[in-house]
Amino acid sequence: MDTVGDMVPPARRPPSPARVRRLRDRLRAVYGVPRMRPHSHPIAELILTVLSQSTNDRNRDVAYLRLRERLPLWEQVRDAPLAVVEEAIRPGGISKVKSARIQAILWAISGEGRQPTLDWLPGVPVEEARSYLVTLPGVGRKTAACVLLFSFGLRDVPVDTHVSRVGTRLGLLRPGASSEQLHDEMLALTPRGEELELHVNLLRHGRRTCHARRPSCQECALARMCPSRGLIAPAAPQPRGSTAKAITA
Repeated sequence: MDTVGDMVPPARRPPSPARVRRLRDRLRAVYGVPRMRPHSHPIAELILTVLSQSTNDRNRDVAYLRLRERLPLWEQVRDAPLAVVEEAIRPGGISKVKSARIQAILWAISGEGRQPTLDWLPGVPVEEARSYLVTLPGVGRKTAACVLLFSFGLRDVPVDTHVSRVGTRLGLLRPGASSEQLHDEMLALTPRGEELELHVNLLRHGRRTCHARRPSCQECALARMCPSRGLIAPAAPQPRGSTAKAITA
């Protein structure tokens, strides 16, 4: 049975480019145009995304920094006793699973007698690069999209839980679609060159306003454009004089 937080509008037609632009412009007015950060190292991005699973950004970052301090080279992470890696990333949670996955990924991208590398990915078509990444242990479309977009600026859009929720409620994405389908749909509707902007601003909106259980529809800048308005139990109004805690993406 669906909970109130999972309720979605009835089936809809695929969004028109004009509707996507209107939503983009409204999000832009609220959150601005995010700047592409300096491209991250692809292996670092890959490992960070693994560490981010089932934890918050702070714990992920602590785990990553401990790992790099104790094992500065990726081949050291690959070759270390599993227990050493597990202990280093313990603050990130489920460290037993993540440590095994990290080492399996590093072995997969090393090849015989080579250092781990993903530097060759921009030299092949993005579809080929994506297909390769999702063959790695535990790597799905979201992780692959993070590497392609944030490390190389290639055309892909990560669909995390916030982007999926907001996109579905707005009628951009199909309710009940698989992760693969959500990524395909999100990529198809995103204007070329605006992959980062749409991803980041939908994520920000999901964190700040369009919460999973009790979205703040009464404060939502997209309320008039949202077919889900009124279908989901609203958040309780805050006491007068209270200050909402800001969440940054």
